[in-house]
Amino acid sequence: MKTEKEKMLAGEPYLAMDEQLLTERNNAKRLLRELNQEYLMNDNSRGILKQLIPNAGDNLYIEPPFHCDYGYNIYAGENVYFNVNCVVLDVMKVSIGNNVFCAPAVQIYTATHPLDAIERRSTEFAKPVTIGDDCWIGGGSIICPGVTIGNRCVIGAGSVVTKDIPDDSLAVGNPAKVIRKLK
Repeated sequence: MKTEKEKMLAGEPYLAMDEQLLTERNNAKRLLRELNQEYLMNDNSRGILKQLIPNAGDNLYIEPPFHCDYGYNIYAGENVYFNVNCVVLDVMKVSIGNNVFCAPAVQIYTATHPLDAIERRSTEFAKPVTIGDDCWIGGGSIICPGVTIGNRCVIGAGSVVTKDIPDDSLAVGNPAKVIRKLK
């Protein structure tokens, strides 16, 4: 029988209040508290980031405050930058390519919930998010569960990305729509 964590990582309905998952989220919160008390990226904050987000390239840079659920489900390439007040709900894998810049208040969600009210009382599930190389995610944008953003994309400030965005696209709005190709 699968553990609740195994169900979570497989995108199946799971119990978020499972003891193991609570412990892991609490550990992430402890590390986030330490990180968010740092005002500059320094050796101490880099050490905290390595513990919190072990699957990231060496040049991950985060301007505090930053928030995530687990940290270990964030897979970031080289030269990834998060400006202030970013949130990554990494219940499932969040893949971020190289040279990706997230402006202030970007939110990336993998967690989602059943539409049925009774089922929603006790379970949730997740869908992965992928962001390609060389992307710029504008301030206040929200990337919804299950979305893939292609390489070399720009997401306009305040956009809500609910569907996949192809390579080399400028997408804006709520819901985000491709308004032109880049290149």
